Amino acid sequence: MDRITSDLLAQNHITQTQIDRLLSRGVKEDTVLYTLTKVGAVSINFVKRFIVEQIRVGKYDLSILKNYTFLDEADVLKYLAQMLSLEFLDLDSIDMDYKLAERVPLSQLKKYNILPISQDDLHIQIAFADPLNIEAQEATGRLFPRKIITKIVATKKQIQEYLSKIALKDSIKELVINIRNELNTLNTIEDQQEASSILKLIEVVLNTCIKRRASDIHIEPTEKNCVVRTRIDGKLSEVFIFDKDIYPPFASRLKLLANLDIAEKRKPQDGRFSTMVGNLEFDYRISTLPILYGESIVIRILDKTKALVKLEDAGMDNASYKKFTKSLHSPFGIILVTGPTGSGKTTTLYGALNELRNIEDKVITVEDPVEYRMNLIQQVQVNAHVGLSFADALRSILRQDPDKIMIGEIRDQETLEIAIKAALTGHLVISTLHTNDSISAIPRMIDMGIESYLISGALVAVQAQRLVRKICKNCKIEEHIPESTLEPYKHLIPKDTVFYKGEGCHECNGTGFIGREMICEVLPISETISSMIAQGASKGDLTKQAQQEGFTDMFQNGIQKACDGITTFEEILRVAKI
Repeated sequence: MDRITSDLLAQNHITQTQIDRLLSRGVKEDTVLYTLTKVGAVSINFVKRFIVEQIRVGKYDLSILKNYTFLDEADVLKYLAQMLSLEFLDLDSIDMDYKLAERVPLSQLKKYNILPISQDDLHIQIAFADPLNIEAQEATGRLFPRKIITKIVATKKQIQEYLSKIALKDSIKELVINIRNELNTLNTIEDQQEASSILKLIEVVLNTCIKRRASDIHIEPTEKNCVVRTRIDGKLSEVFIFDKDIYPPFASRLKLLANLDIAEKRKPQDGRFSTMVGNLEFDYRISTLPILYGESIVIRILDKTKALVKLEDAGMDNASYKKFTKSLHSPFGIILVTGPTGSGKTTTLYGALNELRNIEDKVITVEDPVEYRMNLIQQVQVNAHVGLSFADALRSILRQDPDKIMIGEIRDQETLEIAIKAALTGHLVISTLHTNDSISAIPRMIDMGIESYLISGALVAVQAQRLVRKICKNCKIEEHIPESTLEPYKHLIPKDTVFYKGEGCHECNGTGFIGREMICEVLPISETISSMIAQGASKGDLTKQAQQEGFTDMFQNGIQKACDGITTFEEILRVAKI
């Protein structure tokens, strides 16, 4: 039995009978405490207060929390801070002054898990992961001998994250010094923008983010710093932090690369540029947005190899792949790919175009913007400034004698109306729509003002999708999931299924995940479903009929991927549970 459960039992906060009853029902010993809190035998808040009391009297150490994943470290520390009359601080809620931490050896800060936050003439605020650690307090006194120390409590995880950011800042220290030296010797703004060190910094940022498999780079000025964050597998993480004085020439040089107006800082701008990384050419789409402390710059990394990805390689299971490719070979009609922003819809559209493009057919696309350039396909970029909207482009396209049309996104009734008319007059149209699932696309189109009989005649298939993170193969381990969590989904999980998770390693930057894969559902429109749409059937009735025809929803598809060890059970609940 684990230590906290034993101590709660010894002090009569729980009974042996309660424990025996759970063990007889198959609950494992290491999850007894978690189950006791779930069934209400003891409240989770009481357990946290009990732990804090034991820590205060020296019986427990804060490291005991590692064994209890259901206990939130921040909550326990809040109780502890309250008991010690200290402030608990969420470090993400402040704009950190990194110069303060740079004055002392980083190795000492890491050793004692401390982080200087701010200072005035008399005091210095220091964040402690363990406010009862006497050795850390003595070390702090030696590191900052001329200041009165004010203790702040923060989680160990956050302190370590910020210390890692300081280490990142140190890694480009020499480059930043060179930039400052160049800026001080160059007189004109034009010369400063052309400085070789600035170009070197841009190259380092781009190369680092590409090596980390990033899809986007976010450059964000704050009051005291400039933060570079990157989106990897759908999650943002910080990769670089610069001092604020580096931001203006850095931002201006990026804007010059993308042929943007460097003098215009009050309006959003969009552009693109290309660079070589190794032997591969990468395109970058850049967007600027005026914010309080300058301009937020977001760079979308367009990897040309992703445009050539096959649908089956994107993670589409065999059954869904067969249904989707069958619909792509329809002579006419409309095929929709649905899902929220960032769910991989554009990649699926390009995968579909790869299936469709050939010498015999004329394929035209309307996109905003054109992300990947492809051979044998005529690509039109929407331009609102000259009056070329999706609807305007579509009208012209129909006079270009196309066989197949791809519309980047259906945003309004007019575009949808023209798309459906094109589908009904002998063209195959593929496009995207923002809905949570495939069947919801039908009532959405009706809500947009399209008659149900037109939808029933034009619609061929609807695919809905999401992206889930894949478990890192380098640190993949078995995961025990409590029975109470699995209970509602037992009918979808085969007996004796073993679930896995990533423990976190150097390969995956401690996340436990590398890469993403699609989970999806494909709804082919049968004659029965088409007839039901024309008659105005409800979503519930359509769902019932689809299931009778063998429809598998996205959540079931995700559970299957978790059972196969591709992703985690928790990831499926996060992404696909509606």
